[in-house]
Amino acid sequence: MGMKVKELAALSGVSVRTLHHYDELGLLKPAETTEAGYRVYSDENLAELQQILFYRALGFSLKQIKEILSNPSFNRLEALVSQRQMLHQKREQLDDMIRTIEQTIKEGKGEVTMTREERFKGFDFSENPYEQEARDRWGDEAVDETNKKLQQFGGKQQEKMNAIYRRLAEVRHFQPDSEEAQKAIGEWYQFLNTIGTYSIEAFAGLGEMYVADERFTTNIDKFGIGLASFMRDAMKEYAQHNN
Repeated sequence: MGMKVKELAALSGVSVRTLHHYDELGLLKPAETTEAGYRVYSDENLAELQQILFYRALGFSLKQIKEILSNPSFNRLEALVSQRQMLHQKREQLDDMIRTIEQTIKEGKGEVTMTREERFKGFDFSENPYEQEARDRWGDEAVDETNKKLQQFGGKQQEKMNAIYRRLAEVRHFQPDSEEAQKAIGEWYQFLNTIGTYSIEAFAGLGEMYVADERFTTNIDKFGIGLASFMRDAMKEYAQHNN
């Protein structure tokens, strides 16, 4: 028996709006649309949605997922085996990061002393889950140049980036156009242009992605709840005043 969109949303945890978006993209087409316009999903649709969510959890863009699922050679069982392997790798990386956090806490208490290498164990910049979106928005040349600089991305740059995030978190309760907010977001703009080339327009567009893409939001909000939204608004104000 088919499921209506609200039932599928309740079952999967995916919002009705997102399911409609997947339909519009041709990523997840319902098995049937009634004369009244209701979407009806089959068990096959459920299996397709499961695949989409696995790939999303692994950082694939919707465009990449659509290309994978629409490929005539796509095999669901092979995909599941591959996804299991990637998730194991991701779990190992997260375990490394948890151990790094635990060691850092101990160091903060004066119990241990970490080496520079130990401080960044578990961080992996070799693959960028946002790369395809960036290529779509700003072109291959800009992304390739950024990737070239990221290969040289070391501990000092990471520390500087985190320091800027912390400063932004401290002022996130100010108005986005305040002097404090604009000074901090200006530092972010300058930093980004040390690892890539961002026009003012691209900078504002990147801010929109911080909120539109939950992966960005989750990572940024680790420094302070609501930071992603604040940065988007501050980046928009910065672009308007510096265009």
